Amino acid sequence: MSEPQRSEEPKGSGLSLLNIIRDVRNAEADRADVVVELREAERMRLELMVQELQPVLNEVDASDPRFDFVISSGLQPRFWIDAASHVAMGRDRRTYRFVRDTRLGRAVLAESSDLKPVAEQVARYIAERIVERQRLLDGEVVRIGGTPDGSGESAAREAKRMPREWSMLLGGLALIGAGAVVGLAVAAAYAWLQGWPLTAR
Repeated sequence: MSEPQRSEEPKGSGLSLLNIIRDVRNAEADRADVVVELREAERMRLELMVQELQPVLNEVDASDPRFDFVISSGLQPRFWIDAASHVAMGRDRRTYRFVRDTRLGRAVLAESSDLKPVAEQVARYIAERIVERQRLLDGEVVRIGGTPDGSGESAAREAKRMPREWSMLLGGLALIGAGAVVGLAVAAAYAWLQGWPLTAR
């Protein structure tokens, strides 16, 4: 019994799996080139941001562990200020977005296609973080009801005292409430017992 012969594809038809695979690979390579070019363009714009901020970055203490000041590589390059904030490019690849991650979600601190206003906001953010750290190192506390010379009670001591006062107040109210409930229950039981023989007749 003779085997069925495979029909040969006529020459010049243009349909070939190898040719289609080659076309698909070429299209993927073109798309990859576009992605790489866009990524490089984003990185170049972020490098311009770093150059704009370089005088400010040079004045930051290098031993301060809170700041990163590095451009990360990946699908979307980002210029990291610290662990919670960074600058990235928007969807149009031209808008600078300075964002910070918070407990309530991501907050946009500045957004503009112009480099300078975003750089100014980043510089201000860095300054605020430095001032915040200096206050913590100096042990500065907010005085409540005190005098400018610091003779009043500190906020920490006041905060410790307030829960104790509230607990005493709530405890007293609870005792009063419990006594009232017991008193009402006794009065109701007494009235019920007094009225029982009358209703039984």
